[in-house]
Amino acid sequence: MERKINILIVDDEEIVRESLMNWLKEDGYDVECAANGKKALEKLPERDWTLAMVDLKMPGMDGIQLMDEIKKVRPEISVIIMTAYATVDTAVKAIKKGAHDYIVKPFNPEDVSMVIKKIIEHKKLVQENQYLRKELKKQYRLHDMISKNHEMTEIFDLVRTIAKSNSTVLVQGESGTGKELLARAIHEESPRKHEPFVSVSCASLTETLLETELFGHEKGSFTGADGFKKGKLELAKNGTLFLDEIGDISLKLQMDLLRVLENREFRRVGGSQLLTITSRIIAATNRDLKKAIADGKFRDDLYYRLNVISFQIPPLRSRKEDIPVLVENFIEKFNIEMGKSVEGVSEAAIRMLMDYHWPGNARELRNVIERAMVVTKGKSITEADLHLPTTPEKVSVFGRSLEEVELEHVRFVLESNHWNVLKSASVLDIDRVTLYNKIKKYNLRKPEEEA
Repeated sequence: MERKINILIVDDEEIVRESLMNWLKEDGYDVECAANGKKALEKLPERDWTLAMVDLKMPGMDGIQLMDEIKKVRPEISVIIMTAYATVDTAVKAIKKGAHDYIVKPFNPEDVSMVIKKIIEHKKLVQENQYLRKELKKQYRLHDMISKNHEMTEIFDLVRTIAKSNSTVLVQGESGTGKELLARAIHEESPRKHEPFVSVSCASLTETLLETELFGHEKGSFTGADGFKKGKLELAKNGTLFLDEIGDISLKLQMDLLRVLENREFRRVGGSQLLTITSRIIAATNRDLKKAIADGKFRDDLYYRLNVISFQIPPLRSRKEDIPVLVENFIEKFNIEMGKSVEGVSEAAIRMLMDYHWPGNARELRNVIERAMVVTKGKSITEADLHLPTTPEKVSVFGRSLEEVELEHVRFVLESNHWNVLKSASVLDIDRVTLYNKIKKYNLRKPEEEA
């Protein structure tokens, strides 16, 4: 159903109010009048006003002041300033302050109708555009993930299909691609969404700590175990247990976890009571598990037990059509968090973002936009607001030793990832210990350490 167009006329001259109201009613609009600014403001809550036609010179509150007051409480109302004393200065001032148009008395009815029609058409276009953008976002969104990439939208569809099952899920992809976001989306789409989502970062814990983190322990089971502790397997209850970086756990823990998955039972460290697991397991890794199996670093039986349903999230560099939509999404998010009103990104800045190779994927893009939002002073993020690692010039490796090339590449990846060793090791597809050895071998140091 077509929305009614409600127009509020504000003028201290009765003859102006009456004549305008009669003309506009003949055009099919719903019209009301107010003799001054105070009465106009009293009428604001009464209707869903489309626009207000406000006289510039009125006793008490002039048209510009009234427009300011209207915009404070109802910014969506378009305002037309009317005056019998037109000057360039007042016209410019009115438009700068937010008026949609400016008309001069005495009025030509056809001119007034044309101005109003243009404003209404513009508002309809804006509303349609906002609606389409919201619908588009729904289509390309899965909880906190958003993508226009065909491969990703297929993943979103598959998540909605498999979420209601209890099958184990394996999510693979480079660091920063959103593996945990996907796991959370599976949880939120499932009947378990009101139960806990418990996450464990397997790569950040030693074998002993990870064992107690997963299984819990009984009092006195080891030195320092002063009390009983529930593990993540118990804390997840009927929810979802997310095992991040599963490719980094030891062969012993792989065996322990395999028993849990096969029997759905476990014991706390130092305990004798057999406990039952009812949560769904979702595991994720940035490693090539098939290669790890071939290298003897990962059990093939655990791999197949985890890999009942699998997802492979593509890196951001292979889905660059997502960069603008992700940037828009991050700007909306940070506008709310930072209380800012950044409207977008300049064309030059978006080209810069599109040209970059994003070794840290969407996480790195998020961090770049967060920094840009902090430093920008304008309504748009510009090239100067972006802080991207410099891509090394393409130089020939001919005549250079393998060590020279490796040193340069390792240093570039570390700098690109702001010296995050875990992320850099992932990009280089080596473990952290190997990367630390290379840092020591090449005597690499952070810039602040070199100063």
